[in-house]
Amino acid sequence: MRNIKILEVRSEIGAGTRGASLGVDAIKIAALDFMSNLFVNFPSEIVETENRLLYEPVASPYAKRIQGINTMYERVSKAVHDTVKSGLFPLVLAGDHSTAGATIAGLKMAKPKRRLGVVWIDAHADLHSPYTTPSGNMHGMPLAVSLADDNIESQMHTPDPQTVDLWNKLKNLGKIEPKILPEDIVFIALRDFEKEEEAIIRKGNIKVIPVAEIRRKGVENVVRQTFLHLSNCDDIYVSFDVDSLDSSISRGTGTPVSNGLKEREAEDLLASFMQHHKICCFEVAEVNPTLDKENMMAEIAFNILQRSVNILLLN
Repeated sequence: MRNIKILEVRSEIGAGTRGASLGVDAIKIAALDFMSNLFVNFPSEIVETENRLLYEPVASPYAKRIQGINTMYERVSKAVHDTVKSGLFPLVLAGDHSTAGATIAGLKMAKPKRRLGVVWIDAHADLHSPYTTPSGNMHGMPLAVSLADDNIESQMHTPDPQTVDLWNKLKNLGKIEPKILPEDIVFIALRDFEKEEEAIIRKGNIKVIPVAEIRRKGVENVVRQTFLHLSNCDDIYVSFDVDSLDSSISRGTGTPVSNGLKEREAEDLLASFMQHHKICCFEVAEVNPTLDKENMMAEIAFNILQRSVNILLLN
């Protein structure tokens, strides 16, 4: 049985669309509507945000609000590190996906000698850097931070020296760089990425499992395949961005993409992952109730969360 601690990260300074900071509360409201006591049963910690920066002008166009992102990385990585060190399982509820790099940093800082695998369930690769980003939004960069890969071969921009310094600081958080290896990432439901990100996927031979493969082979098979691929890893972190779901159901998120997972597929997938003893952290990100109807996205996220937690408690 895992002893769970919930980390609430209401940060949205890495996103291009406003509202993801309200995602955690939307999930909590869904819990109340379903008369669940999930949020009463476990200790939780609220990580302070830098969301006030949303009202200030953007200084770094190729890494928007990177100063605030640095602060968030320090706070989130510390919260994750301390949770793991106290023998608890971090269940991270995040606003935008940018802070996932900090979750990875915290896991690695808590157990620097252990090899960390990443299951990234997301429509997007999040492998951009300030040198390649099409938008400057840092929720498209957490895996590049974790891999410490600037992807200079695909460079499109020349960021200013301050941005470069802050970016290098992010990569080197905890004085561990890189935090993860390309062969220790598995993308699931990835379907919307740029050629610059594809270059990293090809260069690192990163495993990608598309939605069609899940339907063809079945959930159990895909989960088995994932663990086989990550068999050299000591610990495995699962990050679930709700835009991995099909856009017909994932309206309540900043960047919905068609041809995604059905709700049941996502639920079965995560329930299956959570049965494995190597899973060391689970994160849910990018619920944005301001874009939603009747809190549907948060309700789906909550159902997935509830089932996953029930399984974690059994294992």
